[in-house]
Amino acid sequence: MRAIRTFSTASLCGCLGFPSPPVREILTAEPTVLRSGPYRVYFHSHEANEPPHVHVDRDDLSAKFWLKPVALVRNLGFSPVELRGIQRMIKENEDMLLEKWYGRFGA
Repeated sequence: MRAIRTFSTASLCGCLGFPSPPVREILTAEPTVLRSGPYRVYFHSHEANEPPHVHVDRDDLSAKFWLKPVALVRNLGFSPVELRGIQRMIKENEDMLLEKWYGRFGA
């Protein structure tokens, strides 16, 4: 029987000189930056060329918001009432979300 050698993410990244990212980020490329109630707020790792923004999901619903200033970009299924609540949540966490955006993508 042939043994299969496995490596942890930390050991692979460490030997290559890279910081070790969390496994979830490796698998999804969508790091979660906030969870609030049923909502998941996250970035797409490939969208660094756009202005600071977040995506918000709940079940099969999704929306995208700019962060400076907080404004709805796209809505896929949320009701207007729910969108106002989500926008309020993002506004209340705007400073933290911007800090995480710039920490991830730079200024």
